[in-house]
Amino acid sequence: MKTFDPNYKLLDEMYQDNYYPTFLVDKVKDELQKVIDLLESGETDTEVVQETLDEAVCGINDLQEEFDENDSEIETVARECIAATVAYILECFGIPIDTEEAIRERDW
Repeated sequence: MKTFDPNYKLLDEMYQDNYYPTFLVDKVKDELQKVIDLLESGETDTEVVQETLDEAVCGINDLQEEFDENDSEIETVARECIAATVAYILECFGIPIDTEEAIRERDW
């Protein structure tokens, strides 16, 4: 079974930017980790993977209010960072889902 690249720092750009509270970036990372865990289990069915991506993205959507309460928001840098991270995860595991489709449930 394939494992995720241990050298890749998930959401590194968000962690490096003080605009994003670390504890909230951790929550975004936790949502994406669910997708990684599924893929590391050997799942390759794109429908199952997309379902898990949808759930993760909805979980990230649910964090927007908490970002607002902490004088932050999921804006351009965060959107691009999350999308790039999702693209990297899919590429790492060879899952043929387009990034835009992968994050289709986003409202950020």
